[in-house]
Amino acid sequence: MNMMTLVINFAYVISAILFIFGLKMLSSPATARRGNLVSAQGMLLAIVVTLLYTGLDFKWIALGVVVGSVIGLVAAYKVKMTSMPEMVALFNGFGGIASLLLAWSEYHQNVDLTTFIALVTFLSAFIGGVTFSGSMVAFGKLSELISSKAVVFKGQHLVNGAILLTAVGGGVLFAADPAAGYTFFLVVVGVALIFGVTSVIPIGGADMPVVISLLNSYSGIAACAAGFVINNNILIVAGALVGASGIILTKIMCKAMNRSLGNVLFSGFGATTQAAGSGPQGEAKPASAEDVYYILEAADSVAFVPGYGLAVAQAQHVVRELGELLEANDTEVQYAIHPVAGRMPGHMNVLLAEANVSYDQLVEMDDINPKMDTIDVCVVIGANDVVNPAALDDESSPIYGMPIIETHRAKTVIVLKRSMNPGFAGIQNALFFYPNTRMYFGDAKASIQALVAEFKGAE
Repeated sequence: MNMMTLVINFAYVISAILFIFGLKMLSSPATARRGNLVSAQGMLLAIVVTLLYTGLDFKWIALGVVVGSVIGLVAAYKVKMTSMPEMVALFNGFGGIASLLLAWSEYHQNVDLTTFIALVTFLSAFIGGVTFSGSMVAFGKLSELISSKAVVFKGQHLVNGAILLTAVGGGVLFAADPAAGYTFFLVVVGVALIFGVTSVIPIGGADMPVVISLLNSYSGIAACAAGFVINNNILIVAGALVGASGIILTKIMCKAMNRSLGNVLFSGFGATTQAAGSGPQGEAKPASAEDVYYILEAADSVAFVPGYGLAVAQAQHVVRELGELLEANDTEVQYAIHPVAGRMPGHMNVLLAEANVSYDQLVEMDDINPKMDTIDVCVVIGANDVVNPAALDDESSPIYGMPIIETHRAKTVIVLKRSMNPGFAGIQNALFFYPNTRMYFGDAKASIQALVAEFKGAE
């Protein structure tokens, strides 16, 4: 082993260590930003040493770093918080197509592959293709370019099964004779792209957090397989880390909805109309800004429960301002976070962090529920399905059994919504008709600004 190889492998070890530490830091909101930077430094090191080893001139590497950094900075500043899930879906898709194209390119470079390399080439191309087309469908659903509802048709599972069998058959024939198997490889690529569409189309918008984390895992597995194709150790390690963490996150998301992954992927949740038992159950009691102000002013403890509506209204900054005014009034303020609130994993954490809400005030569902009876006021902002009591007591509801933030047990609940329309799951919320609930209608940002004005006017 020459000196250059030793240097490259040492750099890869350092990169892998940075990836692992960065991933660990991502598990806490307080360290997540630093973890992201640590992981980015590991990836920068891995890319630079790899390109230097392949003989690319340093000036071209520097140019690529500058161009990539500019694109990343522009995207980070220009993309709205409501569009973060779509951007994540795009990133997953780009990772998938990169793995597919890499495998395809390497196959053109050398068709005389061993059985093992042919197998991982097939896996990289197939999983990468599924990830790309599936992520594009997820992007379309999240951005509402296509319907966010589950799209199902008769015999859909049979069609998907046939596509999968075709892919496996094509992969086996390709691996058996790679030199003569180009046609089979093309078949694999084609059915992979089709399977990505047919496997994500039947998944409803309410399940998008699970889909995003699953596609993230797919992109990692595809990258890991691509690492074997080009014999690159750090790509194998990075892909394995992303794949494993994505699967773990997917399981956490499924647990948060009390559903299996199979149910998410194959149930067509959201394709049918809501059950009769999940419809309106009484008369909602509206409240004005002045009414809500008096309720909050007298409260000793307030818990904000954010949802996607908070992101749509871009109200995170005024929510933080209201929280600070409440704290100045000697009120204990917390932010209750449901694991699947929003449209991607950690959506609400990112949203509140962007508004500089203290990490110490972010409370997970399992920690806030046991003390919900002691909370004076729960302010639900744009959340719907994750606070719906039907999940606990209405067996006819599609979300029955899903763990929720049990806001209905608080002494008073203030729900901020534009209207009485159902949430992303397409079902009505029984919370709206509870005797301790008041509906504060209007745009979330304008509504909270009105409350801020009430507090400031009373000073």
